[in-house]
Amino acid sequence: MVDHGPSIKDDKLYGDLRERGYSKEKAARIANAKANPDMHPSHKGGKQPPYEQWTRDALYSRAREIGIKGRSHMRKDELIAALRDH
Repeated sequence: MVDHGPSIKDDKLYGDLRERGYSKEKAARIANAKANPDMHPSHKGGKQPPYEQWTRDALYSRAREIGIKGRSHMRKDELIAALRDH
């Protein structure tokens, strides 16, 4: 098994997710959440409304928070897709 460093809590799952095409960030989030017995990544998250109900400004702000490039030129539907793919 490859050691992916101290920030990755489940190296095998991380490696499997990377092989399936997940980004480094997304694979790390999932692997670390699965390794924590208090987290349940397969369960529905918070109580935020779906992105379709957000305003474009709110979507833009969220995209800025997580560093999505090209966000200022995106329409609402493009911001939604970019946020979901992140």
